Parts: sequence; structure tokens; C-alpha cells
Amino acid sequence: MSGFTIRDLEKRVRDRARQSADVSYTRKLLDRGVDHCAKKLGEEAVEAAIAAVAEDREGLVREAADVLYHLLVVLHVRGISLDEVEAELAARTRQSGLEEKAARKSS
Repeated sequence: MSGFTIRDLEKRVRDRARQSADVSYTRKLLDRGVDHCAKKLGEEAVEAAIAAVAEDREGLVREAADVLYHLLVVLHVRGISLDEVEAELAARTRQSGLEEKAARKSS
């Protein structure tokens, strides 16, 4: 198993965001704006779903990596940290998923 974590990826996104678009794909994405970043996230999510339905294990692993990367780019462009997302997930563990989903619908 790799020692590389999602925290490492978040740090890499932050670091690459500070580099020139000449050397950083992340910077190129950010320079095109949140709309473009969000569109890329959506495209990767669809590709992951297609790989899952096709039972393409290796493809799903690759696409899941792309989804995580592009999600972190979108979070970065909106100033949201992985800590904030984890705090939201932690808060949701206080109730069942069905209860949490029902509470979101009523608000």
C-alpha cells in the first residue's frame, strides 16, 4: 500500500496552485475559473460512474483518483479545506445516513 494520502494530495494542490501555469496543470485549471474546475470534476465523476457500471476495476481506480484530485481543486478554488469536509462527515456520524438525509430534505 502506498504511503501517499489524500492529505498529501491536498498539499500538492496547494503547492501547485502557487506555481506558474507553464509548469502546473493545477494552476492552469485554477486560472480558467471555478466553472471550468467544476466542469472537470463533473466529467471525471461521470467517467468514474461509467467505469463502475462497466465493472472496469482498473478504470474505476484511475477515475476515482481523478475525481479526488479535481474535487480538491474545486475545494481549493472555493477556499474549503479537507478539514472542513471531514468535520462535516464527523458531524454526520452522530445519526444514521437515512436520518441525516431526511433532515436535509426538511431544511
